[in-house]
Amino acid sequence: MTEHGTSGTYHRPVLLDETIEALAVRPDGVYVDGTAGGGGHSYAIASRLTSGGRLISLDQDPDAVVEASRRLQGLPARVIRANFTEIARVLREEGLSAADGILLDIGVSSHQLDTPERGFSYHADAPLDMRMSQEGTTAADLVNTWGEKELSDIFYRYGEEKFSRPIARAIVRAREEEPVVTTGRLADIIRDAVPARARRDGHPARRVFQALRIAVNGELECLSSALDTAFSCLKDGGRLAVITFHSLEDRMVKQRFASFCEGCICPPDFPQCVCGRTPAARLILRKPVAASEKELEKNPRSRSARLRCVERLHEPNPPKDT
Repeated sequence: MTEHGTSGTYHRPVLLDETIEALAVRPDGVYVDGTAGGGGHSYAIASRLTSGGRLISLDQDPDAVVEASRRLQGLPARVIRANFTEIARVLREEGLSAADGILLDIGVSSHQLDTPERGFSYHADAPLDMRMSQEGTTAADLVNTWGEKELSDIFYRYGEEKFSRPIARAIVRAREEEPVVTTGRLADIIRDAVPARARRDGHPARRVFQALRIAVNGELECLSSALDTAFSCLKDGGRLAVITFHSLEDRMVKQRFASFCEGCICPPDFPQCVCGRTPAARLILRKPVAASEKELEKNPRSRSARLRCVERLHEPNPPKDT
């Protein structure tokens, strides 16, 4: 959920000032924005670069690539269509060995949410799509081909939906009559499958749509891969900043950052260290940064945003032979 706004527009990205401060942007540095969106964070980084500084901005969504390219015209930045898991490859192809800072802003952008034909939202009836890259398997494909247990498991795991089983059962029953191919029909099926009390806390389709989006785009798998890749692409002293919008994502980032910062792993009763392991990173933010009240007033969608940042100290210890 990179930026907020109305259909067809991109506006101020979330946690902008806090992110730029955490990255400690240097005028002559090399930076990567792994999720360009509308170019908001990228613009803030690139506009601070002089003296040979460079920004590489990536996005898998062709709409975002067009908008970010327009926004960054005239600045020392290059926009490339690629998934953030491909950071290492892109840097190599750009003749760069490492970066001074990398930003990952995880999740769906508000431009995607607010463009009905992209099929991310249950607020408008549209084709059930949800593909960030606009390529590959759609949400309709999953809804109409996965078994009841597969659907239920995804709704529970990625959406923390406690009515995952009756919702999955209702979907399978409904698609036997006619394939479920629109957001409106899926939202109606979900609404009718849950108890009336569950409809009081907002639309009951919210968690299921979130779960389907995560599954369609392989978001958690991509994030896991991207965290390791991005950290490996940092120079010593380089910083990795990550903005998440979901508890599962934030937990993954927290745990991975902790592993980067972990030092000696010898049992506490050892008289001295024999593992030789030293921390490869240090936390820049001891606790995740959330949106301020002022930002929440302007952009309620930033409520779930969490920013974490880590600084690489040295080459990580190679694994010991077993």
